[in-house]
Amino acid sequence: MSALNRRAVAAWCLYDWANSAFPAVITTFVFATYFTQAVAPDPVTGTAMWGHATSLAGLCIAILAPLMGSIADRGGRQKPFLAAFSGVAILACATLWFVGPSPESIPLALITFAVATVAFEMAAVFYNALLPKVAPPALLGRVSGWGWGLGYLGGIVCLGLVLVGFVQNPAPWFGLAREAAEHVRVVGPFTAVWWALFAVPIFLLVRETGTGIGARAAVAQGLADLKTTLAFLRARKDIAWFLAANMIYTDGLTTLFAFGAIYAAGTFGMELSEVILFGIALNLSAGLGAFAFAWIDDRIGSKRTIAIGLVCLTFVGFALLLIESKTWFWILGVAIGPFFGPVQAASRSLAARLAPEEHRARVFGLFALSGRITAFLGPAILGFVTLAFESQRAGMATILPFFAIGLFLLWRKVP
Repeated sequence: MSALNRRAVAAWCLYDWANSAFPAVITTFVFATYFTQAVAPDPVTGTAMWGHATSLAGLCIAILAPLMGSIADRGGRQKPFLAAFSGVAILACATLWFVGPSPESIPLALITFAVATVAFEMAAVFYNALLPKVAPPALLGRVSGWGWGLGYLGGIVCLGLVLVGFVQNPAPWFGLAREAAEHVRVVGPFTAVWWALFAVPIFLLVRETGTGIGARAAVAQGLADLKTTLAFLRARKDIAWFLAANMIYTDGLTTLFAFGAIYAAGTFGMELSEVILFGIALNLSAGLGAFAFAWIDDRIGSKRTIAIGLVCLTFVGFALLLIESKTWFWILGVAIGPFFGPVQAASRSLAARLAPEEHRARVFGLFALSGRITAFLGPAILGFVTLAFESQRAGMATILPFFAIGLFLLWRKVP
């Protein structure tokens, strides 16, 4: 690669570092735990509410993702849309500051979280579509893995700063009041600043050229282009089956991300500071896995890389449901981490490899759609089972079939 290409690759990967603060701090380890433990009436009810909000966001994403991909294909440019959706997500994160430790804040918390989640996923459509513009075909798996790995590292650093500066600090930075939970509520604006700051390089260093079609024309043609999507999938059955498999196993991953910390706090009695420490350890192991499997992806192929990750997630996940010891939860929880990144990164590189050049954004729109079209299903089932059995452990058990079914479809149907 030339020096300019290296800078573009670094800037593209740094966006993963930037937006990683949202899944690490808001979706999984800090704000989700705060909501179920301090805002909701009780952890079981809070778990169900969080599931409903995640489900609603998934439905919105299912409607918007293919449209956004078609619009980007017609307009030929991804960065303006990436900037717009990133801005909405950043603003929503900042708004979480106003969620106080009271049931009165439940509507604000859930609506704002859902908006941020939708914007986060829509930004990912255009971010992922930039991958083939910064990496040659032979290095798609490697660059995708580097991005995921850097993202996990960003999650580690962000969680560490939150832990040291706010949660465990007896005198939180900026003079925040612990009695009003300001030391936890601040993670919203902190995430917003983090995301905005580290997203700047991708807009400065990644170059793209459009088709000359204006924004209004791109929207109109994008809407019309949706009619051809089904025909496209009928013609490319390999892509259709991959998207179906991704839809199922990503639903399992999304549900696991959304409720892992809630499970740790509710079932194993972890305090918020301990949940954050666990999150740092998990992100570290996940980041190392993403980096290591980046080379494996290019050597053995994306499909095999995904399959290895799903098999390991299924078996280790099953063991996590059987244990009672917090020590074993730590051991197995960290052990499962290295397989998160490879499944996600290899799925992104497989989508890039399968996508025709003229339909990349459309395929990534469908890729985002496949990862979210049933995103309401996993959290909804988990929430229902949790309430029915009054057990978070029973609810978490519903995740494993998603991994197994997704693996079966991937292996049998994707060449």
